[in-house]
Amino acid sequence: MPTQIETTHVILPKKLIIYRRDRSGAWQCRFKCDDKWQRATTKETDLKKAKAAAHKLLVAAEIRKEQNLPVVTRRFRDVANLAIERMEQELASGKGKVSFKDYIRVIKEYLIPSLGKRYITSIDVTALDELAAERIVKMNKQPTRSTLLTHNAALSRVFDEAVMRGFLTESNRPKLESEGKESQRRPAFTLEEVKAMIGSFDAWIERARTDISRETRTIMRDYVLMLLDTGARPGIELLELRWNKITENKVDPVVKELSKKPDQFQEVPTQHDLRRSVTMTVKGKTGTRDIVGMGRTVDVLRSIAARQYPDTKQPILTPLQDIAKSNNKDRVFIRSDKNVVFSSFQKMFENFLSDHSLLIDPRTNQHRVFYSLRHTYATFALTHDQVPIHTLAKQMGTSVLMIERHYSHLKVIQAINQLRGAETRQLIDAGGVIDEMYESKKVAAKKEKKAATKSKKKVVKEDE
Repeated sequence: MPTQIETTHVILPKKLIIYRRDRSGAWQCRFKCDDKWQRATTKETDLKKAKAAAHKLLVAAEIRKEQNLPVVTRRFRDVANLAIERMEQELASGKGKVSFKDYIRVIKEYLIPSLGKRYITSIDVTALDELAAERIVKMNKQPTRSTLLTHNAALSRVFDEAVMRGFLTESNRPKLESEGKESQRRPAFTLEEVKAMIGSFDAWIERARTDISRETRTIMRDYVLMLLDTGARPGIELLELRWNKITENKVDPVVKELSKKPDQFQEVPTQHDLRRSVTMTVKGKTGTRDIVGMGRTVDVLRSIAARQYPDTKQPILTPLQDIAKSNNKDRVFIRSDKNVVFSSFQKMFENFLSDHSLLIDPRTNQHRVFYSLRHTYATFALTHDQVPIHTLAKQMGTSVLMIERHYSHLKVIQAINQLRGAETRQLIDAGGVIDEMYESKKVAAKKEKKAATKSKKKVVKEDE
């Protein structure tokens, strides 16, 4: 039987124990209440006083249990760190949601600094009002409703942890509100602007000064084209896409029969419908889902595959069959040397838009960002393509309610009844002359300089 160390004293067998840690002057206690062992500090350095304080803690815990209150209290920061630890473990195991990363950031940057020293059981309306005030000061603006929903979800994770550990009960769990200002829909691109954007990419890529810059610009162009074609969320949904998560959809043969006479038919050779598509499994804000990419996406993937795997043949009917394989875990959006992983092209995209007079939406005076491509996709799908609202919501990984809220200006239900078939891509590909206003500012400046020089030489020649 092990000997009991002098720093441990059993006051009530299997019920109450006090002990002292190394390098600590105060006595700690361990007591059982509601069939669970709890730990607390007596805050006393004298043994006799520590025993009395431990008794009081045990009695207080039993009284709280009888009143349907949590047995012991805990500071918010301690419970918050436990919640962070749980989310990080779930992320590491692959079971966690991508939104956990946002919750962890919110807890560390906003919740712990404001509520950290409070006990989890003392988070009341006053404490939440103070949190709201400090949040506005830190953000230097009134948060939107969507931001508050994220913050409340993060706070709920902390309260969930407290309930699981018996620090809180559902009956005294604080109620959260999310009355923020309405978030603004990011501006979309018009059809004319999309044509100008796509039509300007090749020349912009050619103007790159180095091979690496040229390849990076090419990858950004491919990324933009796939965002326009799929409505995916900018960021990890496509940037972390891997070849083994892509499936080519079957291309069915189409057999036509021509009638010579009422009782005679001549069968023509089998033809194939080359309107290819792929299904891609992406993981993002709302978890894992399948999205469909049509012809433009297939063309982009073929272009990327040709750069990454130049020695691999691409059959006509199934161009990706030897690349989009289950054992190919390479990223899609990566440099050909596979040494650089891209997390964002935001600055490059802004510079491109600015150079081609596309950065500022003339109607709202707002800056456009990658999310503008997602809103462009939804707008075109509702106004040009035969996409039912429920299908669109599933493709975009959002809710029907959210689409109705953000695109009510399009009169969603009426738009669906007026669909004219899959013509968005036809309208974009129809071509036409790009308006001079979208011409590269740098190229225009060179033209002006060249014209001025030519004019000056002409004047000099005439004077002679």
